[in-house]
Amino acid sequence: QVQLVESGGGLVQPGGSLRLSCAASGSIFGINAMDWYRQAPGKGRELVATITSGGTTNYADSVKGRFTISRDNAKNTVYLQMSSLKPEDTAVYYCYGAVATAYSGTLFYWGQGTQVTVSS
Repeated sequence: QVQLVESGGGLVQPGGSLRLSCAASGSIFGINAMDWYRQAPGKGRELVATITSGGTTNYADSVKGRFTISRDNAKNTVYLQMSSLKPEDTAVYYCYGAVATAYSGTLFYWGQGTQVTVSS
């Protein structure tokens, strides 16, 4: 069964750092372009960062200079390193993207979401 599994969320104080991970598993060849989204309470889902298969990155203005998206293709994993965290970063964070499956070609998947809470 192909899936994206997220980890690394939790409670952190303002100004702190946290690293999220999103690992693809199952019968797959690898991952391609991947994104991180977040959804704050009462808000819609917001695109936070993107990374292409070649490593090109883009960020929402609200997180530029503070967040870094990266990938480890050998581990089929995408990361989101978050620094200088603010209370407004509090949200459920989701990964989304293209997975090259062994039997069905390239398909798109959402992770289950991981809660990030920034509070003192």
